[in-house]
Amino acid sequence: MVSTFVLLLITLGVISVVKIAFAVHRMYFYWRKKGIPYMPNSLSSFLNSWKLFLGYISFADMNQYMYYYFPNAKYFGTNDFPAPTIFLRDPELIKDIMVKDFENFPDHRSFIDESVEPLFGKNVFALRGDRWREMRNTLSPSFTASKMKFMFDLISKCSHDFVNYLVDHPELCHEIETKGAFRRYTNDVIATAAFGINVNSMKDQDNEFYRRGIEATTFSSGLLTTIKIIFLRSSPAWLSKLTGLTFFPLATAKFFKKIVGETIKEREERDIIRPDMIHLLMQARGKDNASSKMTLDDIVSQAFIFFFAGFDTSSTLMCFIAHELAVNPEIQDHLREEILQHLAEGNGEISYEALSKMSYMDMVVSEALRKYPPVIVLDRLCSKRYELPPAQPGYKSVILEPDTVLMFPAYALHRDPRYFPNPDKFDPERFSEENKDNIVPYTYIPFGHGPRKCIGNRFALMETKIVIAHLLQKFNLKTVEKTVEPIVYCKKEFTLKPDGGFWISLEKRET
Repeated sequence: MVSTFVLLLITLGVISVVKIAFAVHRMYFYWRKKGIPYMPNSLSSFLNSWKLFLGYISFADMNQYMYYYFPNAKYFGTNDFPAPTIFLRDPELIKDIMVKDFENFPDHRSFIDESVEPLFGKNVFALRGDRWREMRNTLSPSFTASKMKFMFDLISKCSHDFVNYLVDHPELCHEIETKGAFRRYTNDVIATAAFGINVNSMKDQDNEFYRRGIEATTFSSGLLTTIKIIFLRSSPAWLSKLTGLTFFPLATAKFFKKIVGETIKEREERDIIRPDMIHLLMQARGKDNASSKMTLDDIVSQAFIFFFAGFDTSSTLMCFIAHELAVNPEIQDHLREEILQHLAEGNGEISYEALSKMSYMDMVVSEALRKYPPVIVLDRLCSKRYELPPAQPGYKSVILEPDTVLMFPAYALHRDPRYFPNPDKFDPERFSEENKDNIVPYTYIPFGHGPRKCIGNRFALMETKIVIAHLLQKFNLKTVEKTVEPIVYCKKEFTLKPDGGFWISLEKRET
């Protein structure tokens, strides 16, 4: 028995060594053979990568470093754990791949096998091919303008509850870390809009919905996290199952499965119809078409990705907007004037139509998305052989093989002074009616473009604008001693977050 186990370990060890050797060889020679500009896998490049994952440089800085490595190339070759990867810099090529030739690049790269982590692997972001198209078609009705209008009152109530709690608790406002606060607001919004559950996370600070959200969305860079990600992405599903390693805590997955299951059961038993995501997914599950037949895991995964994206990403956008308004009081005053005008016209209330007409609000939010995009790098996966034009003069065109990863550096494009002069300045006027047509197409990609564009972007914008409107109605946003400007990014996060947090004060206005 012992000898059999030892033999199995040796076999696994040999297989691992061979795979690693093959991967390293491929990393070193793949793009050299293709004859295109490529980041050499030198010791310095290797060290830079590990500096990122060990938390010595930020992901944003690494993205900038790569973007300017070949400043005159439309694209260049690199690697991603260790898949051959094209780093795209040219807006016209980004347009071709995201939109014009989408059929060649319909999917995102795989992150984790759905049989290992169904909570993440079965969602609309991770699905591929026909399964993605079916799920996208099922979910799209949830995010139309008419559905946004229907959900507006639910979201507006969450916003009022959030701001009124701050009004009633001035002791919290002298120096507030906005990430913790806005995350409670987005938690409540998603609970009601996606799960049909009413939660007030400002009053009930320790509710389970909020705690599970923190567990599910708290990631940091570091050696252990890096090893875990590499293992889950590169190991066969059976090995991940054997080790019991998952990306999210098992208790988190059980909680979301339980809460969705109970919601579905109650709605079926009491014949409750609520035009939200759960209802649409329940309808799809009831179809006779076998290809559209959904399991509970499918429904849980869609609801979870909506929660996962909205809980952290939307709250971070709100934090950056609040920060910029605090450090730019003239912009804050301009925006407040617009808000108060619409409040006066609406007898003290902001309607869905009024929010849609706030042009300066849209400019402020658009500029925040430029300066601080939700995702630093977007991706696509090549599904068919595809020819790219020469990367720069003196090079030949290149044929991309299936499974080649393509990366779109949103953060670096948004900070390129050729496209956005004085990029570190927060300037909403870039998105005015007079100026927005001057923006080079496909240099501004906060939500992506084409059929794979973020399905929830309209929802995220609405929940962000309404809470900023209600906040400015009641408060002046000001800097405090802990406010860091310019922002220094935390080196232990994969997303844009300040080192030390988002700190401002909320000074109650006389109304």
